[in-house]
Amino acid sequence: MSLFNKVFASIGIGSATVDTKLERDTLIPGEAVKGIVDVRGGSVEQQIDAIYLSVYTTYLKESDERKYTVNAMIDQVRLNEPFVIKPQETKQIPFSFQLPLDTPITLGRTKIWVATGLDIKNAVDPTDKDFIKVIPNQLTDAVLKAVNDLGFRLREVECEEAPYRIRKRLPFVQEFEFVPITGNYRGKLDELEIVFFPSSSTITDIYMQVDRKARGLGGFLSEALEMDESHVHFTVSSGDLPTLREKINSVIQKFA
Repeated sequence: MSLFNKVFASIGIGSATVDTKLERDTLIPGEAVKGIVDVRGGSVEQQIDAIYLSVYTTYLKESDERKYTVNAMIDQVRLNEPFVIKPQETKQIPFSFQLPLDTPITLGRTKIWVATGLDIKNAVDPTDKDFIKVIPNQLTDAVLKAVNDLGFRLREVECEEAPYRIRKRLPFVQEFEFVPITGNYRGKLDELEIVFFPSSSTITDIYMQVDRKARGLGGFLSEALEMDESHVHFTVSSGDLPTLREKINSVIQKFA
């Protein structure tokens, strides 16, 4: 029976199981992700070579003029040294790691999850998946509110493959797409796209694309050639909070 149990465990039947319990499931980038990993032994004794916690999201990638969704690992941490789990034994392993500053915000279709994996030699590795809500920090939230106060509405948030010219640590960026519905920019701009590249919780680089509205034949030709798009890069910090709306407005005005 022991031999059969080992065979079954090697293909995942009667093997050890894993369950991650997060202390909080709503987090700000840069905060600590804390919790406990419960490992429960199966029908046979098994050696656990490692426990990995990985933070994932998805993004759109384009190939041969076709877009498709792929998974992207944002971060991965190893929790332990190898150990043996006996049949039906339960071990609890506490953990704490920092959620990367460039973790996307869970707006629009963006989803973030923590995947837990057991590395078991000669066996199917058990996994667990826990979704988390990632909310913007004070500076990012202030930028989004300032754009909204200028008469823009957030239309779409999407993670997409990043051009190499602006790519940083990750192969994708999270784009915030706004459209003007009131105020000075209604009728002047088609849309506004913003990408955040935080360097700390109080400083972030912003890449902004300003799309001007086509006007007449010349405007349509410019739009066809993408000459109606302006790209700008600037930095904001927590020190800008009192005048953030005015700073962003002055940037947009130059290209409207």
